[in-house]
Amino acid sequence: MTTNTDDSQPRHFLDVDDLTEAELFTVLDRAEEYKRALETGDNHADLEDQTLGMLFQKASTRTRVSFETGMTQLGGHAIFLGEDDIQLGRGEPLKDTSRALSRYVDAVMARVFKHENVEVLAEYADVPVVNGLTDDAHPCQTLADLQTIREQEDGFDGVSATWIGDGNNVAQSFALGCAMTDIDLTVATPEGYELDEEVLERARELGGDPTTTTDPVEAVSDADIIYTDVWISMGQEDERDVRMNDFEGFQVGADLLEHAPEASIMHCLPAHRGEEITDEAIESDQSIVFDQAENRLHAQKAVLSWLLE
Repeated sequence: MTTNTDDSQPRHFLDVDDLTEAELFTVLDRAEEYKRALETGDNHADLEDQTLGMLFQKASTRTRVSFETGMTQLGGHAIFLGEDDIQLGRGEPLKDTSRALSRYVDAVMARVFKHENVEVLAEYADVPVVNGLTDDAHPCQTLADLQTIREQEDGFDGVSATWIGDGNNVAQSFALGCAMTDIDLTVATPEGYELDEEVLERARELGGDPTTTTDPVEAVSDADIIYTDVWISMGQEDERDVRMNDFEGFQVGADLLEHAPEASIMHCLPAHRGEEITDEAIESDQSIVFDQAENRLHAQKAVLSWLLE
């Protein structure tokens, strides 16, 4: 979490709790407005002639396409900056990249491995920096997740969500988002794959009280939302055999879903069908996976326009 008390400095979005609860709902409301604007054909070029620099160390489908399309729809422009396409790949310090980009673009989105890298970008940038994913957090995904849940459940009151699988970056940001919206969250992970204790403490400080368990069947009972992600993230490929063994019993499929036949299924994608989730589950009537993917576009447009106001 970053805290910026100097009004002369840009606001950054490095994790969900960089927003206050009121600001979070402002962004979610704006995301809904942008979604309606697309449906009705209303012009919403709120970032006309502005440019987003998109810095990628990790491969992406949804992040790149949704940010680039979003900037176009907002009347602006996005530039893809792969690590090997710029001087960063030749050893330029991040602080130099950040200061140079600040002279050219109106905002920076960075999808990188180490969370400290986006913190360095933000420290030296004169423009807003948005975390497009790090190994510790994925706040843009959480915005889309919350928008999707609010649409599906007609609000957040009384909603119960269950995370199944690895307590990874997506899970950690989602836990904070649930705490900020009063979603009752249960997290089911194998031993050794729990959410970071510091994240759980932040969730408690935000008013949440996540339940943690190693029993996925217990976790999904009475759940409105069941959310999972890959067991083997980018950079963990050498752990595949160990993880496949450790996550046995945590697959979101028929065996688990018979204990929650009315729950909506979420996945941030890409999915390893047949591992953390079955093909049948993603393709079922319970799945809202692709509504969730679409909402990346609307939520990111909302946070960009809010940051650049």
